[in-house]
Amino acid sequence: MSEESKKKDKKPRQAMPEQAPEIRRRNFEEVPLGYTPELAITEADRCLQCKNPGCVKGCPVGVDIPGFIKLICEKKYTEAIRHIWTQNALPAVCGRVCPQEIQCEGECILAKKGAPVAIGNLERFAADYERLHGTGALPPVQAPTGKKVAVVGSGPSGLTVAGDLIQKGHAVTVLEAFHKPGGVLVYGIPEFRLPKAIVAQEVNFLERLGVKVECNAVVGRTVSLDELFDEGYDAIYIGVGAGLPRFMNIPGENLVGILSANEYLTRANLMKAYRFPEYDTPIPRGKDVVVLGAGNVAMDSARTAMRLGANRVRIVYRRSRDEMPARTAEIHHAEEEGIEFFLLTNPVRYIGNEKGRLTGMECIQMELGEPDDSGRRRPIPKKGSEFKMECDLVIVAVGSGANPLLTTSTPELGLNKRGYIIADPETGKTTKKGVWAGGDIVTGAATVILAMGAGRKAANSIHKYLTMGW
Repeated sequence: MSEESKKKDKKPRQAMPEQAPEIRRRNFEEVPLGYTPELAITEADRCLQCKNPGCVKGCPVGVDIPGFIKLICEKKYTEAIRHIWTQNALPAVCGRVCPQEIQCEGECILAKKGAPVAIGNLERFAADYERLHGTGALPPVQAPTGKKVAVVGSGPSGLTVAGDLIQKGHAVTVLEAFHKPGGVLVYGIPEFRLPKAIVAQEVNFLERLGVKVECNAVVGRTVSLDELFDEGYDAIYIGVGAGLPRFMNIPGENLVGILSANEYLTRANLMKAYRFPEYDTPIPRGKDVVVLGAGNVAMDSARTAMRLGANRVRIVYRRSRDEMPARTAEIHHAEEEGIEFFLLTNPVRYIGNEKGRLTGMECIQMELGEPDDSGRRRPIPKKGSEFKMECDLVIVAVGSGANPLLTTSTPELGLNKRGYIIADPETGKTTKKGVWAGGDIVTGAATVILAMGAGRKAANSIHKYLTMGW
């Protein structure tokens, strides 16, 4: 390592200012407050500008990370965001919700001896600076090709496909079943982690490039894939996510006071229950809340319940902390806000009163055995360790499945045994000619950036099809 590299390595990673935990646990305003230009430049100067950067290899959409960080160092913020846009249409989103610690930052050479460069924070800074101070100038778009593409679903993979193909000159229409575009970004992720205005800004960026967005379009019901081809579309991309709630199928599950994280977060976020009384959306407001699961959705549910007035919120998870799938930052934020973790614990039945309302759960303690198919150590019940836990609201966040609404109306689409669409992992091609798919509807629930990576591969394949054939 050169002397210059050693010198940069000694600079501490610049922390992003945040709301204090005792304040933010009762409001829905964004938790991290963002870098100032001074903090961003100081952090950007830690980058070693590696000739063979591991961070780029760790990014599923291949953003030229050293390139945009260098521009921030030079105070060329407008150039920095335009450099990112050439490879990522959703930088403000990725800067907030990507699991950087296991992707780009996990491959940063500084991580071997200390703290990696805060790549996500810098990406967020560039996007926010453009939103607040930018000129509004757009990246170049190639001449129209005369080809039309329909993108079904406006989540991260669909928006990535739309952004890539509009810049290549194809006409793109995004069809969204809900009344707002953004998919899981608006119905699944709370305001305090990803403000709706940020998602709207990213969608508006695509619209200004020429992408058309049609909401309340339920493909598979209001229109079929074949009817879209009849309307003149040359290719279709399916990115409808995996939003079918999953439950644990244990006794008492029909008691009042038990609901899926999908429904809970949709009511809180998309239907704006968090803005009561401005929006009088029905949502259960438990005082003693238990959330089952330990992924990002579980953390979002627990922190939302605290903000909606709970006195106590507990996470119940059947494995240990090492196996928790949530981002490290989300776990840290949840603990700071007073969320309690009951690890190596699993519910075996729900308990209710004579009115059919939830009053508690019976749980059993677990221990870990050998790794299972997921690679995580298998949880095993400890005989005779049952105990009861009082609660008045349970939010089930143990995963989700493929919604069959579109796939059952398109029998030519090949599905795997769990109902997900079969698609080539390198191109996104499905078994139906002219149709691609990617994101959670292919892989099952994953991260925003992995869905975007699948969208990038599919967009390249669609472009090749539209210019060279299937």
